[in-house]
Amino acid sequence: MNTILVRVNQAKHAISRHIYGHFSEHLGRCIYDGFWVGEDSPIPNTRGIRKDIVEALRQIRIPNLRWPGGCFADSYHWKDGIGPRERRGGMVNIHWGGVVENNHFGTHEFMDLCEQLGCEPYICGNVGSGTVQEMAQWVEYLTFDSGGLMAELRRSNGRDKPWKLHFWGVGNENWGCGGSMRPEYYADLYRQYQMYCRNFSDNFLCKIACGPNKDDYNWTKVMMERAGSSMGGLGMHYYFTQGPWNKKGSATDFTVNEYLTSLTQALHMDTLIRKHSAIMDERDPDKRIMLAVDEWGIWLDNEPGTNPVFLYQQNSMRDALAAAITLNIFNNHADRVRLASLAQTVNVLQSMVLTDGPRMLRTPTWHVFEMYTPHHDAVMIPTDVACEYCDTGSEPIASINASASRIAGGDIHISVCNLLPDHETTVRIVMPGADVSAVSGRVLASETFTNHNTFDEPNRISAEVLEEIDYNADEVTVRLPRSSVSVLTISLS
Repeated sequence: MNTILVRVNQAKHAISRHIYGHFSEHLGRCIYDGFWVGEDSPIPNTRGIRKDIVEALRQIRIPNLRWPGGCFADSYHWKDGIGPRERRGGMVNIHWGGVVENNHFGTHEFMDLCEQLGCEPYICGNVGSGTVQEMAQWVEYLTFDSGGLMAELRRSNGRDKPWKLHFWGVGNENWGCGGSMRPEYYADLYRQYQMYCRNFSDNFLCKIACGPNKDDYNWTKVMMERAGSSMGGLGMHYYFTQGPWNKKGSATDFTVNEYLTSLTQALHMDTLIRKHSAIMDERDPDKRIMLAVDEWGIWLDNEPGTNPVFLYQQNSMRDALAAAITLNIFNNHADRVRLASLAQTVNVLQSMVLTDGPRMLRTPTWHVFEMYTPHHDAVMIPTDVACEYCDTGSEPIASINASASRIAGGDIHISVCNLLPDHETTVRIVMPGADVSAVSGRVLASETFTNHNTFDEPNRISAEVLEEIDYNADEVTVRLPRSSVSVLTISLS
């Protein structure tokens, strides 16, 4: 039988709620026709921001939101997006389709969005085409609570008091779309730019440097050696798919082999975190610097009939499993991974919600994030998994993936994925020294892993009560459907 050993007495590191963060770029229909519909829209909105999306994200207790990019960040000049909207000039989105944006969604609108969501803003500044002065003035505009040109400019635009802002990115993907830089060159630029991103008033910035593209371990090594002392976090990006990048494949029409390939790539996140963490440990053994996985997710072909550079893709039960696996990995590396951003929030890549005019649906990935909310700021409990394997045709992968945490003085939550595509399975959970008094569970599953929610059937996939659970003393036995995500709540005497 599959067994999960839960070492309750070894719980130590808190799981930061910020690993459950999200990413919103000016790309396709994420911002415009996503978050932002404008104040004159017939779609219900608050100051132009769509109400149903805000409600959906508040339900999953969104902790932070990264903006304005992505590649867009290193072509964005923030002063173009402030002041009366009718006076803001348009800009060409050079990375994503060459469309002209009207800049109606800028700094004030983003910070308003974060306040409506009840989440922390994570702003990414422009290194690729911007200047040190431009970035320094943006920080001052946002956070300075006294005189000075930037604070007065903010007040003239309707905001008296500064905002609180903790997470600040110094550039994005500067190894690629953010300037095609070598790590040595970017490390020097990072040191220069971050020097002028000051802590004004009682605001404190956690400065996050551009980190590696997936397995570029040399980038991490150079950054830690040359700039580690001045960073609060190092960003890593990792996207995965179901095949070669030039043939990513359909989001809803795929084979068992493609399903397993995608999940194998999702599981590779653990290897990436371990290897980058080992390099970071050489310079930062106390783990002061967090590894911020601030872009991650599954990247597939755009839906037929949509603009290929708008990256609009559907979201199936496979996406839910990929998200759950990744979040379990983040939980299990809570000592080093303390911030992450799923790409992206609305209508782009592995979205939380999709919109079609006035209609909106929650994707299976949204349901995973909702089910995993008990892990937010709970203490991670180490787990050991012994299980059968999935035959991928090459390297087999474990069929069970899990993480566990405990709310201070309260319940234990165990999130468990059954990756087997063709049959259900039984899992025995052993917690030495525990005295189980009650167990309940929820499960996300469907008839097939290609199923997804549609605007005509928005609730085809949603969390339900997990029925087949038994327990006694320090053991729990549960029956899991095929291709499913479950979260158990375990009370102890």
